[in-house]
Amino acid sequence: MVYYIGKYSKAEVKRRSAAHGVRSEKDWLVRRKRETMSRVLVLNATYQPLNLVNLKRAVILVLKNKAEIIAEGDGVLRSEKAALPLPTVIRLVYYVNVPYRSAALTRRAVFARDNHTCQYCGGRAESVDHVVPRSRGGEHAWENVVAACRKCNARKMNRLPSEAGLRLMRKPFRPRDSIWLISMAGEIHPTWEPYLEAAVVG
Repeated sequence: MVYYIGKYSKAEVKRRSAAHGVRSEKDWLVRRKRETMSRVLVLNATYQPLNLVNLKRAVILVLKNKAEIIAEGDGVLRSEKAALPLPTVIRLVYYVNVPYRSAALTRRAVFARDNHTCQYCGGRAESVDHVVPRSRGGEHAWENVVAACRKCNARKMNRLPSEAGLRLMRKPFRPRDSIWLISMAGEIHPTWEPYLEAAVVG
């Protein structure tokens, strides 16, 4: 699975660069990559995604034998007495009981579930659409909201897909609770993907 979160259009990169006070668009992209590299995905003992932590916190967990390194990035962390591979994914050696967290229905979460893909034509998603329009009684619920491109959204308007000559690629569904982690992550490090894929499977 390919995650498109964090891959922005030129206009979006320019806007975000200005918003963050970065001198150039290239500098902003470099900063985003550095931020991603400095974060580590934490897995439960069952390999379920739990959280994202900074590199320092991840190293402390590993050195205290509370976690083990599952995936490594490029580079090595060195001290006077030891060398540690740069962790990108760590797994707790003990199970943490986490209460069920219902995934909030947000634009970013819908894009994450649908992989930034228009659910009508397969193109790049730029907006969200209510399959059954709210003006016709459709609910603002996971099972009625999909990612869509502007062209399909404009074509559908306040109609049902069948009335607009459109067909859904797949039925919308409530994702597993860890979809929140993908939607907050921004950039997705390649080594996280095998563990995050389960979050978008219905």
